[in-house]
Amino acid sequence: MIQVTEVRKAFGEHQVLRDVTFSIAKGEVVCLIGPSGSGKSTALRCINGLERPDQGEITVDGVAVGDDTLREIRSKVAMVFQRFNLFPHRTVLENVMEGPVYVRNIPPLEARDGALDLLQKVGLRDRAGAYPSQLSGGQQQRVGIARALAMRPLAILFDEPTSALDPELVGDVLRVIRALADEGMTMVVVTHEMSFAREVADRVLFMDAGVILESGPAREVLTNPQVERTRNFLERVIHPL
Repeated sequence: MIQVTEVRKAFGEHQVLRDVTFSIAKGEVVCLIGPSGSGKSTALRCINGLERPDQGEITVDGVAVGDDTLREIRSKVAMVFQRFNLFPHRTVLENVMEGPVYVRNIPPLEARDGALDLLQKVGLRDRAGAYPSQLSGGQQQRVGIARALAMRPLAILFDEPTSALDPELVGDVLRVIRALADEGMTMVVVTHEMSFAREVADRVLFMDAGVILESGPAREVLTNPQVERTRNFLERVIHPL
């Protein structure tokens, strides 16, 4: 479904990605873990075309990511951001309808029915007429997930979807993502939630300083890492004291 091959990316003198290579199979859930600044979010943004790699190739469902294919790529791969990115002047329903109506050219009445179904799926149909400012952070993130699903993507990229949430709101968002995994949605998730990664991911990729240092089945990497840097990171994250 997604193939990343020898991708390099720098911002000025700072090399963020160094010959990064990995693939995501259809229906697979892969979590990218690692310290802040390790290149996880940049890797996602390159897949979605929000950043252009300096070197290497990325394909999504056989289509190479490039300036002339961005519209097609973004119809295949949706992205859920840390900061929700909802339109503040539009209702919850209008936010979810936006992509289907203006990008996929779906008739508004059909898009409305689909949006309401998706809001039901994420537990927010009763807030369809509310504005983002009237919602909690967790509710806004669930609207963001519904908005991504409205585009009927082949895969969804999640960039630390719970990092901006109060701890008590994290569970609601993770339950929605877990349900999508159970349904077979292809997903790449940048996360610091190790218990979630262990339970839901098929594979985990550990990144540090722009390099994938370790990859493998989630439970294996998270319970018995083979690389010392991975072990040190997990000890600090799981047992911070």
